[in-house]
Amino acid sequence: MVLEPVLSDQEFEELCAANSNVHIERTKQGAIVVNAPGGSGSSDGNAEIVYQLRAWWKQHRQGRVFDSSAGVFLPDGSSKSPDAAYITAEQAATLSEEDLDHFLHFVPAFVIELRSKTDSLSKCHKKMELWMANGARLGWLVDPYSRVVHVYEAGKESRVESGDKVAATGAADGFVLDLLEVWLSFKV
Repeated sequence: MVLEPVLSDQEFEELCAANSNVHIERTKQGAIVVNAPGGSGSSDGNAEIVYQLRAWWKQHRQGRVFDSSAGVFLPDGSSKSPDAAYITAEQAATLSEEDLDHFLHFVPAFVIELRSKTDSLSKCHKKMELWMANGARLGWLVDPYSRVVHVYEAGKESRVESGDKVAATGAADGFVLDLLEVWLSFKV
């Protein structure tokens, strides 16, 4: 059973805009969650991930790429912000200019989350499972502390990838993330 959130989507979006200095999400039960800012290593690592995803996008210019400032309303009533995301050309075709001023009302096909020092691994797995349960086709949980990527694909068990690179399939086929560049963000 999905409960109606305490705040409407519009009210929640207004709350986030009025408090733009904090990162706010909403659970499917309507609880407001204020997340601590990430450390500088996490910020740098996330910038690297978005940079690489955007560079891949520029090769074909189909769909759209979003960073951690994008809000997404999920079908279960929750609202989350991915660290990086890609929507397909088919998804992008449904957007109007007005839509670009608001949170997405559909789940990106590909979502990337970067684990921060303040995030427990179990909390990160739950967020990835939420993305997948709400319609993401591919999800990566990048864990710089274990130097692995947990890969989630729709309809499949998650698996762990290690090494210098990880390659996407399906919705983001052709995207390859150079993990060595991400891991450098966590070193002095």
